Amino acid sequence: MDSNRFISRKSEEIVLDLCSYFPAVAVVGPRQVGKTTLVQHLRAHIQKPTIYLDLESTTDKEKLSHPQLLFSGYEDHTIILDEVQKMPELFPLLRGIIDRNRQPGRFILLGSASPDLIRDSSETLAGRIAYYELAPFSYQEISQRIDWQTHWLRGGFPDSLLAPSEKFSILWRKNFIQTYLERDLQDLGLSADPLLTSRLWRMCAHMSGSVINYSNLSRSLGISVPTVQKYLDFFEAAFLIRRIPPYVTNLKKRMVKAPKLYIRDSGILHQLLAIPGLFELSGNPAIGASWETYVIEQIIAIAPDWAEFSFFRTQNGAKIDLVISRAGIAEVIIEIKYSSTPSLSKGFAIATEDLQPKKSFIVAPVELPYPYSPSVNVIGLAHLDLIFE
Repeated sequence: MDSNRFISRKSEEIVLDLCSYFPAVAVVGPRQVGKTTLVQHLRAHIQKPTIYLDLESTTDKEKLSHPQLLFSGYEDHTIILDEVQKMPELFPLLRGIIDRNRQPGRFILLGSASPDLIRDSSETLAGRIAYYELAPFSYQEISQRIDWQTHWLRGGFPDSLLAPSEKFSILWRKNFIQTYLERDLQDLGLSADPLLTSRLWRMCAHMSGSVINYSNLSRSLGISVPTVQKYLDFFEAAFLIRRIPPYVTNLKKRMVKAPKLYIRDSGILHQLLAIPGLFELSGNPAIGASWETYVIEQIIAIAPDWAEFSFFRTQNGAKIDLVISRAGIAEVIIEIKYSSTPSLSKGFAIATEDLQPKKSFIVAPVELPYPYSPSVNVIGLAHLDLIFE
């Protein structure tokens, strides 16, 4: 993203704060989400001089042929290593360098969500590193310049959201999906046929907002249930999907035990479902699931650290789309409805009686909040902060 399109993000302050205390900070997230743009922007605000090395660049990798010598010459710098999962052998070296001179902001590591990256750095740099996940743009971050309908349709990846036309937004998302299938998932360690992973990803799109049935996926794809779970683990590690667990209670009721699945970015969801525009989305059977997928990501994007997310569903029909808990205790329950005049089912009332939350909301495409009942308020995207007040 060029400088005249740069949009300030809440993550700027968070990353700088982490760098003021931790010797190493890892900014992780999917490719093309803006990690490099963010850190390049922050270089002017870091207290130390910085050097930047892109480990996908042959020239920069050659500079690291003797990393100990290179790093020793820049002890007073913040060293930024982009796509650091390309050189996992650096992690033990970084530990020794940090331990010899334990100052904050020694290293900023940028990486796509590699299981190897997380595992190797967690084991080697334990106590020395802080992680920050950079997600696609939330509506809160772009609401002053882009309407929610465009954000919902295109998603939050910068090059899709800020494309000059729907044509180029679609083209970017199409290429993003193809690159992940043909290269990136394999780079992360998923040794599977791209045609198979493409089918699975599209099946995930069709079931976004639904409880996962691993057996159905297994039968449809002709692979074992453990293999399906392994592939979904990779999708989740790459920030492509999110699995939300069921809320666990001591109620003596038959509970749904499988997690719900969501495509993380609504623009990628629409591309996988071949929905090109808002007109086509408005008449698509998937519109309700798409709205739920979108809203849940917007809520999670602004949530405080204490928030735990789950859903509630029993075999007798009690259901809640999203339960927000603190230390295991349900504090907020949320139903997500794509309607300007939403209504609640009997299942919501049963679940409310079961969970006894402090707050209850319906999130719908409305401009202003209003009370649905004495204990339930209807809110739109512009007022999601009311959930956590």
